[in-house]
Amino acid sequence: MDARRHHGQHGRHRQHQDRPHRHHYDAEMLSVEEARERILGHFSQLPAADVPLLDAIGLTLASDLVSGLDVPPHDNSAMDGYAVRAADVATASESSPVSLPVKFTVAAGDAPDATVDPATVVRIMTGAPIPDGADAVVPFEDTDELERRANADAGNTRAATDVIGIKLAAEPGDNIRPAGEDILSGEVVLPAGTELTPGALGVAASLGLTTVSVIRRPIVAIISTGDELIEPGQPAQLGKIYNSNAYSIAALTRSYGAIPDIVGIAQDTVDSLVALLQRAMQSADMIVTSAGVSKGDYDVVKDVLAQHGKIALWSVRMRPAKPLAFGTLNASDGRKVPHVGLPGNPVSAAVAFEQFGLAAIRKMMGKPGVDRPAVVATLDDDVHNHDGRRVYARVHVYANASGELRAASAGNQSSGAMTAMARANGLAVCPHDVASIPAGNQVRVEMLGWPSDNLLASALHDSNRPG
Repeated sequence: MDARRHHGQHGRHRQHQDRPHRHHYDAEMLSVEEARERILGHFSQLPAADVPLLDAIGLTLASDLVSGLDVPPHDNSAMDGYAVRAADVATASESSPVSLPVKFTVAAGDAPDATVDPATVVRIMTGAPIPDGADAVVPFEDTDELERRANADAGNTRAATDVIGIKLAAEPGDNIRPAGEDILSGEVVLPAGTELTPGALGVAASLGLTTVSVIRRPIVAIISTGDELIEPGQPAQLGKIYNSNAYSIAALTRSYGAIPDIVGIAQDTVDSLVALLQRAMQSADMIVTSAGVSKGDYDVVKDVLAQHGKIALWSVRMRPAKPLAFGTLNASDGRKVPHVGLPGNPVSAAVAFEQFGLAAIRKMMGKPGVDRPAVVATLDDDVHNHDGRRVYARVHVYANASGELRAASAGNQSSGAMTAMARANGLAVCPHDVASIPAGNQVRVEMLGWPSDNLLASALHDSNRPG
């Protein structure tokens, strides 16, 4: 995508959007969908585990959540007021209140063992159990309680409310929440496969549960390769670069709901890579490496991975992230651990992991679907496709003053320019057979931070638009 603005030129370019692509592409390259399908064939849903409620956010229920009780467990008051027999106040009105003696008070948490006798009332608080005999609740504001208190002598307000005037006729059931109104004992409240939201965990807590049975979080081991890499925190050195890939991939892993394990940097030697692989395979559900998957890379990476399992090198029809490796590694306990080999350029690694790592993690976690949510937005800048691959352009989606979704370039579209990934909240997709999508045209954008990006708020003004 051209980071420059093309204001005033939208109409001139628009007619060229669907022009056939003039570049030839390698017919042996896999499409993104083909590569994803091959990868997902090696993953399956992970086993269940019982975890504390707060640790289960975003996880998937492994079995039906069945209630062992009614919620609420008893009839209770929906208002602060007076529990009455509806028949006793059938003639009550503002001009002609029905005055009845107050028998007792029931607060939330009480367990009343007395009965509301005919021609009596009980003062009751919201959430308190409805005492036997009562069949309706009249709110405080529909009684003369405030007037009686105001007219009472100082220090004698209790005596003033020993009798209360009811100003509103009630029907049986008024302002009463019946037992089991929300959940009935034995009911399947949440079926297996439900992704646990804060609301769902609140439901589990309302059933008295402290743990839930969920599909456990996958462990993703992350290995960076290359003699040129050093860890953040070390002094900068000539010829060295900081290991950013491990941290961007680990952050993506955590954002997907999985557990990242940054194993370390493998030098370009057999011993170094083997040592890290053996450590990773002890607990990992998936191993991710970065670099060493291009045709010109050191053979040691590909050779070692092949010696410890099966590996295939693919060219995927996408930009960035054309080179990709995938296979399985043989763990000492007999497991076949899937391995995804990402390109070394930081943007390529991040985009490839978005397309393939997210899908694998979601399948292991028992979640349906593999794609990020997408929106249709109008481009502020051209998207160019130079070589017949699907382009994932880094963009920032915002809403202008009229509420229209717009997509602006997030900056330098080089596969080494990680700042554009930092500024982006979406990937604008240009199909492989389209030469360009000019500014002013609509484009499908796969949202990266959805739904944390508050597009509705930004629709009130366009101050979120990049400068």
